[in-house]
Amino acid sequence: MNENRTGSLTNALQRPHGADREQLLAALQSDPAGLTRDEAAARLERYGPNALPSKPPPGLFQVFIGQFRSPLIYVLLAAAVVSVGIGEYSDAIFIAAVLLLNAVIGTVQEYSAQRSASALRQMMKTRTRVLRDGDAYEIDSATLVPGDIVLLESGERVPADLRLLTSHNLKIDESLLTGESLAVAKNADALLDDATVLGDRVNMGFAGSLVDRGRGRGLVVATALETELGGIAESVLGDSDVKAPLQVRMERFTHKVAIFVGVAVLVMAAILFWRGMPAAEIFLSSVALAVSVIPEGLPVALTVALAIGMRRMAQRDVIVRRLIAVEALGSCTYIASDKTGTLTENQLTVRKIVFIDEPDWVVTGESDRPEGTVQAPAGAPTPAERARLARLCECAVLANEGYLGHQDGGWSRNGDAVDVALLIMAHKAGCTRPRILARWPEIDTVPFESERLFSASLNRDGDGERLFVKGAFETVLTMSERMVGVAGESPIDRVAVEQRAHQLAQEGYRVLALADGSFARRDGGELNPEGIGGLTLIGLVGLIDPLRAESGAAVAKCRAAGIRVAMVTGDHPVTACAIGRELGLLEDETQVVTGPQLKAAPSAADIDALTREARVFARVEPRQKLDIVQSLQRNGHFVAVSGDGANDAPALRAAQVGVAMGQGGTDVARETADIILTDDNFESIVDGVEEGRIAYANVRKVIFLLISTGAAELVLFVLAMVTGLPLPLLAVQLLWLNLVTNGIQDVALAFEPGEGHELERPPRPPREPIFNRLMLERVILSALVIGVVAFGVFQWLLDHGYTLDQARNATLLLMVLFENVHVFNCRSESRSAFRHNPLRNKLLLLGTLTAQGVHIGAMYTPWLGDVLGASPVSLGQWLTLLLFALSVLVVMEAHKWLRAVFDGKTGPGAGVEAAGTHRI
Repeated sequence: MNENRTGSLTNALQRPHGADREQLLAALQSDPAGLTRDEAAARLERYGPNALPSKPPPGLFQVFIGQFRSPLIYVLLAAAVVSVGIGEYSDAIFIAAVLLLNAVIGTVQEYSAQRSASALRQMMKTRTRVLRDGDAYEIDSATLVPGDIVLLESGERVPADLRLLTSHNLKIDESLLTGESLAVAKNADALLDDATVLGDRVNMGFAGSLVDRGRGRGLVVATALETELGGIAESVLGDSDVKAPLQVRMERFTHKVAIFVGVAVLVMAAILFWRGMPAAEIFLSSVALAVSVIPEGLPVALTVALAIGMRRMAQRDVIVRRLIAVEALGSCTYIASDKTGTLTENQLTVRKIVFIDEPDWVVTGESDRPEGTVQAPAGAPTPAERARLARLCECAVLANEGYLGHQDGGWSRNGDAVDVALLIMAHKAGCTRPRILARWPEIDTVPFESERLFSASLNRDGDGERLFVKGAFETVLTMSERMVGVAGESPIDRVAVEQRAHQLAQEGYRVLALADGSFARRDGGELNPEGIGGLTLIGLVGLIDPLRAESGAAVAKCRAAGIRVAMVTGDHPVTACAIGRELGLLEDETQVVTGPQLKAAPSAADIDALTREARVFARVEPRQKLDIVQSLQRNGHFVAVSGDGANDAPALRAAQVGVAMGQGGTDVARETADIILTDDNFESIVDGVEEGRIAYANVRKVIFLLISTGAAELVLFVLAMVTGLPLPLLAVQLLWLNLVTNGIQDVALAFEPGEGHELERPPRPPREPIFNRLMLERVILSALVIGVVAFGVFQWLLDHGYTLDQARNATLLLMVLFENVHVFNCRSESRSAFRHNPLRNKLLLLGTLTAQGVHIGAMYTPWLGDVLGASPVSLGQWLTLLLFALSVLVVMEAHKWLRAVFDGKTGPGAGVEAAGTHRI
């Protein structure tokens, strides 16, 4: 017997929506008056805080160590070990210095981003009212425990999963959990089947949802990870194994560099050994070769470029939680956006008014305040049209339980979203509730209940009484016998009413009907909802969750930038289709895919076929959003996901970059996302894309500078080896070039501003390597020019009686000058260096002068000059070497011009690489 009772209680806790209230109170050993404070403290110790656990951010030391986890860093460490092995300690010190500098810069940037995200989370703590020892207390929501009795009122957030004990006109907005924009009417008396789906559990309140209207009391049945919200959070707490685009590209690039260096060193060592060179010199030559090929300054420049992008994005209301996400957003080819609260305002508004036998009226303006107009079909309304509109608005504000008023210089509103929307509509037409109530004093009301699907208000009409009703059009239609038309009142045409209502529904509107009529109560008693009838249908209103003002333009910008945008929502396909058309997402209805279609797909390949051309995903369950993202990734896209609800969290985590809303989003969404929009503005995603593309372009510019100069050193090295000449530059001189003189310039190049056409070209194909055809052409050409000219100068000096040290000194200075000139070739892949204002990046101009000044200073510093083998030269020699260095500028300008002619382009964007890309 006791075992059966225990099992019954356990089952009640597992499915609280299917258990009665007394059974749950017994299972949790609670009481309608609440727990005692001592018992609550004991349970808090037992169950832990009511908070979603998040992984503690890595400490400063962990962040620092993480900077060394990169294939390129491993290659540099190997070079340092070889340098120590052959006694070249100066080389090892140079490499260690750049690795340390990179780690410090990366640590500062990532730790700063973590602190920004933590500060944002601290702003989101909530408090709630509970019964303890029979009295009401306001406590931190984190201290709630199972068995607590929570008091709910309009405007409050539900702090845990609750089994409702009482409900009075209670409606809860669960859009952050289910994606549905309409609030759900709750009924504490309902006893549901165990299999009832989440969205239909009307006797429950779920953590994270918002009380839209009414009052209630609830028994806490689950906290923290045991809640429905916690179940979603738990699935996203682990580390994401999705790599950002730049990570993928850099890993491919560094693996290729490592393989090339290894093969080149082995081949060269074999050749030198065959020639009989001593082992020490072979090791020395191997280090020189490795140093010439490896872009030692790349880690620092890469970190700086992304850090600059992070700061620029912060200035545009975007907080970056992970440094690598700066570029990831710029590389995305597909944005899968949540609808509610992201593309739309999550605020119902009236957009259409329909009188059955005339064209639609249009309501304009804002959805959250009464700014706008009500426009008649044929311009200025006639007196008869104004009378019909006034009659409809009077009904809308009287059969209404919402509140709208001026408070503290702004508009304050409270109540059901539909009621508030009707009050705003009426106010735009010049009809306010206080003024109408003065004319029609209220006698009795029938509040809205989900079982009735209407609300009513009985008001005094002179010596009589008049009833005003609003509700679902099917319900109000059964109460009506007449309707308002152009010619006045006439018998109701039910077919015409249904046709107009269905037309609105197909356009994505939620349809309500408004009716009024004289009414007489029996014996002056209470208003009986069952006895309402004989009304006159005034008209219909169409409500919709409107798009954010900037959403359409933002989507258009994404399309212009070659980024596919899709809307993912739990709404009905008809509603989703209408919104998709308004956004410009849809060309035809075949681009709408529903959740049931995805569920019915027998295999991943079938899902991929559905998502390939889809632009709107409707009736999607939370878990299916994850399936959509993974399918898009299988289809070859770099995916960005934007969203604000807990139901978006799994998809946010799985995408290459997740974008959450900072103001209206849930903790789960913010903790999962890589990027947080502080202004909840979808347009900020476009700003982020632009800054990400600028950051990636700057990364490419830095890579081109470092690889082309490194390749030039390799050309110089190989030519000397083939001709039997001594090494033109020693390993320490190569490190000086790569880490100091070029290192100053590449960091300055990372500050390059955008060229202005970042959003006028499509994203680079996801599988395109950093070294695409254009960069390969430019690297080979510039490396050959620099390497061949430098070798020619070196050989000429040796042939004309200069000592080996003098020839190396001049060659080192020439290479520094080549770097000073070549950095201006790197400012654009297509635009002439002469069309770039040098003052747009003052830091680059200063960095170039500094790099040359540092080298000249080294030539005049005895101890440093001895280490580098550098000594002063005459002004004439310096100018002669500068003329040789300008050769790379001439050749690269000719290359840009020839590509522009070949591509048939002129102007600022001439020669932009578009191979393998297409506009969406």
